[in-house]
Amino acid sequence: MSATLSELTGDYALDPAHTRIGFVARHAMVTKVRGAFHQFEGTAHLDGADPSRSTATVVIKTESIDTGVEQRDQHLRTNDFLDAPSFPDITFRTTAVEPLSDTEYRVTGDLTIKDTTRPVTIDFEYTGNAVDPYGNLRVGLEGSVAISRKDFGVTWNAALEGGGVLVGDKVVLEFDISAIKQK
Repeated sequence: MSATLSELTGDYALDPAHTRIGFVARHAMVTKVRGAFHQFEGTAHLDGADPSRSTATVVIKTESIDTGVEQRDQHLRTNDFLDAPSFPDITFRTTAVEPLSDTEYRVTGDLTIKDTTRPVTIDFEYTGNAVDPYGNLRVGLEGSVAISRKDFGVTWNAALEGGGVLVGDKVVLEFDISAIKQK
Protein backbone atom coordinates (compact mmCIF):
# COMPACT_ATOMS: atom_id res chain seq x y z
CA MET A 1 0.00 0.00 0.00
CA SER A 2 1.42 3.39 -1.00
CA ALA A 3 1.88 6.19 1.49
CA THR A 4 -0.17 9.36 1.12
CA LEU A 5 1.54 12.68 0.47
CA SER A 6 1.20 13.70 4.11
CA GLU A 7 2.75 10.37 5.20
CA LEU A 8 5.75 11.14 2.97
CA THR A 9 6.63 14.25 4.96
CA GLY A 10 10.04 13.84 6.57
CA ASP A 11 13.77 13.67 6.05
CA TYR A 12 15.31 11.43 3.41
CA ALA A 13 18.75 10.24 2.31
CA LEU A 14 19.68 9.15 -1.19
CA ASP A 15 20.31 5.42 -1.52
CA PRO A 16 23.54 5.25 -3.57
CA ALA A 17 22.97 1.58 -4.43
CA HIS A 18 19.67 2.41 -6.15
CA THR A 19 20.27 5.96 -7.38
CA ARG A 20 21.99 6.99 -10.61
CA ILE A 21 23.42 10.43 -11.27
CA GLY A 22 24.47 10.40 -14.89
CA PHE A 23 25.24 12.57 -17.87
CA VAL A 24 25.22 12.54 -21.67
CA ALA A 25 27.50 14.65 -23.88
CA ARG A 26 28.02 14.81 -27.65
CA HIS A 27 31.37 13.46 -28.87
CA ALA A 28 32.96 14.29 -32.24
CA MET A 29 29.60 15.70 -33.32
CA VAL A 30 28.38 12.20 -34.27
CA THR A 31 27.70 10.20 -31.12
CA LYS A 32 26.86 10.55 -27.45
CA VAL A 33 29.04 9.55 -24.54
CA ARG A 34 27.17 8.46 -21.43
CA GLY A 35 28.54 8.25 -17.95
CA ALA A 36 27.75 8.48 -14.28
CA PHE A 37 29.14 9.55 -10.94
CA HIS A 38 29.43 6.65 -8.49
CA GLN A 39 30.17 8.54 -5.27
CA PHE A 40 27.62 11.01 -3.95
CA GLU A 41 25.42 11.74 -1.01
CA GLY A 42 22.21 13.63 -0.73
CA THR A 43 19.54 14.59 1.73
CA ALA A 44 16.06 15.98 1.30
CA HIS A 45 13.19 17.19 3.40
CA LEU A 46 9.86 16.43 1.75
CA ASP A 47 6.79 18.38 2.85
CA GLY A 48 3.71 16.48 1.68
CA ALA A 49 1.28 19.18 2.85
CA ASP A 50 3.20 21.96 1.08
CA PRO A 51 5.68 20.58 -1.49
CA SER A 52 7.00 24.10 -2.13
CA ARG A 53 8.63 23.89 1.33
CA SER A 54 10.64 20.81 0.36
CA THR A 55 14.44 21.07 0.15
CA ALA A 56 17.36 18.97 -1.08
CA THR A 57 21.15 18.97 -1.14
CA VAL A 58 23.36 16.71 -3.25
CA VAL A 59 27.16 16.47 -3.15
CA ILE A 60 28.86 14.53 -5.96
CA LYS A 61 32.52 13.47 -5.85
CA THR A 62 34.05 14.57 -9.17
CA GLU A 63 36.74 11.87 -9.00
CA SER A 64 34.01 9.22 -9.25
CA ILE A 65 33.20 10.08 -12.88
CA ASP A 66 32.93 6.95 -15.02
CA THR A 67 32.31 6.68 -18.75
CA GLY A 68 33.59 3.12 -19.05
CA VAL A 69 36.89 4.24 -20.62
CA GLU A 70 39.62 4.83 -18.01
CA GLN A 71 41.80 7.04 -20.24
CA ARG A 72 38.83 9.35 -20.96
CA ASP A 73 37.82 9.34 -17.27
CA GLN A 74 41.36 10.38 -16.27
CA HIS A 75 41.19 13.27 -18.76
CA LEU A 76 37.78 14.34 -17.43
CA ARG A 77 39.30 14.54 -13.91
CA THR A 78 42.03 16.98 -15.06
CA ASN A 79 41.86 20.78 -15.21
CA ASP A 80 40.77 20.48 -18.87
CA PHE A 81 37.36 19.46 -17.51
CA LEU A 82 36.38 18.98 -13.83
CA ASP A 83 39.76 19.51 -12.09
CA ALA A 84 38.93 16.93 -9.43
CA PRO A 85 42.07 17.61 -7.32
CA SER A 86 41.17 21.30 -6.91
CA PHE A 87 37.37 20.93 -6.95
CA PRO A 88 36.50 17.54 -5.40
CA ASP A 89 32.74 18.24 -5.20
CA ILE A 90 29.90 19.19 -7.49
CA THR A 91 27.00 20.49 -5.39
CA PHE A 92 23.32 21.21 -5.85
CA ARG A 93 21.14 22.98 -3.27
CA THR A 94 17.47 23.73 -3.83
CA THR A 95 16.18 27.28 -3.75
CA ALA A 96 12.58 26.55 -4.81
CA VAL A 97 10.21 23.66 -5.45
CA GLU A 98 7.11 24.22 -7.57
CA PRO A 99 4.46 21.50 -7.83
CA LEU A 100 3.23 21.22 -11.43
CA SER A 101 0.84 18.31 -10.81
CA ASP A 102 0.43 15.43 -8.36
CA THR A 103 3.48 13.73 -9.89
CA GLU A 104 5.52 16.55 -11.47
CA TYR A 105 7.72 19.06 -9.69
CA ARG A 106 9.97 21.86 -10.93
CA VAL A 107 13.03 22.05 -8.70
CA THR A 108 15.28 25.10 -8.91
CA GLY A 109 18.61 25.29 -7.17
CA ASP A 110 22.21 26.39 -7.24
CA LEU A 111 24.54 24.05 -9.12
CA THR A 112 28.26 24.47 -8.45
CA ILE A 113 30.82 22.94 -10.80
CA LYS A 114 34.48 23.90 -10.30
CA ASP A 115 34.27 27.40 -8.84
CA THR A 116 31.13 28.53 -10.67
CA THR A 117 27.62 28.52 -9.22
CA ARG A 118 24.60 29.00 -11.47
CA PRO A 119 20.88 28.45 -11.01
CA VAL A 120 19.38 25.45 -12.79
CA THR A 121 15.82 24.19 -12.99
CA ILE A 122 15.13 20.45 -13.15
CA ASP A 123 11.72 18.96 -13.88
CA PHE A 124 11.21 15.81 -11.80
CA GLU A 125 8.59 13.11 -12.05
CA TYR A 126 7.58 11.47 -8.79
CA THR A 127 7.58 7.77 -9.68
CA GLY A 128 6.02 6.45 -6.48
CA ASN A 129 6.79 5.10 -3.05
CA ALA A 130 7.02 1.71 -1.40
CA VAL A 131 8.09 0.04 1.80
CA ASP A 132 11.06 -2.22 1.04
CA PRO A 133 11.64 -5.66 2.63
CA TYR A 134 13.62 -3.98 5.45
CA GLY A 135 10.73 -1.73 6.45
CA ASN A 136 12.19 1.43 4.85
CA LEU A 137 9.85 3.87 3.13
CA ARG A 138 11.34 4.76 -0.26
CA VAL A 139 10.37 7.43 -2.75
CA GLY A 140 11.41 7.58 -6.38
CA LEU A 141 12.04 10.59 -8.60
CA GLU A 142 13.36 10.95 -12.14
CA GLY A 143 14.53 14.12 -13.84
CA SER A 144 17.01 15.67 -16.23
CA VAL A 145 18.32 19.04 -17.27
CA ALA A 146 20.55 20.29 -20.09
CA ILE A 147 23.35 22.65 -19.09
CA SER A 148 26.11 24.43 -20.99
CA ARG A 149 29.46 23.19 -19.70
CA LYS A 150 31.01 26.53 -20.74
CA ASP A 151 28.68 28.28 -18.26
CA PHE A 152 30.59 26.41 -15.53
CA GLY A 153 34.10 27.12 -16.83
CA VAL A 154 34.52 23.72 -18.51
CA THR A 155 35.76 24.99 -21.86
CA TRP A 156 38.41 22.56 -23.17
CA ASN A 157 37.87 21.38 -26.71
CA ALA A 158 39.67 20.33 -29.87
CA ALA A 159 38.84 21.23 -33.45
CA LEU A 160 37.96 18.40 -35.83
CA GLU A 161 39.64 18.17 -39.23
CA GLY A 162 36.32 18.30 -41.10
CA GLY A 163 34.95 21.14 -38.97
CA GLY A 164 33.22 21.20 -35.63
CA VAL A 165 34.61 20.25 -32.24
CA LEU A 166 35.43 17.10 -30.31
CA VAL A 167 33.17 17.74 -27.28
CA GLY A 168 29.72 19.33 -27.47
CA ASP A 169 28.87 22.19 -25.11
CA LYS A 170 25.51 20.78 -24.01
CA VAL A 171 25.57 18.20 -21.23
CA VAL A 172 22.38 16.51 -20.06
CA LEU A 173 22.41 15.66 -16.35
CA GLU A 174 20.19 12.69 -15.46
CA PHE A 175 18.79 11.83 -12.04
CA ASP A 176 17.16 8.49 -11.17
CA ILE A 177 16.61 8.77 -7.44
CA SER A 178 15.65 6.34 -4.72
CA ALA A 179 15.54 8.06 -1.33
CA ILE A 180 14.93 6.41 2.03
CA LYS A 181 12.92 8.11 4.77
CA GLN A 182 15.05 8.53 7.87
CA LYS A 183 13.65 7.25 11.17
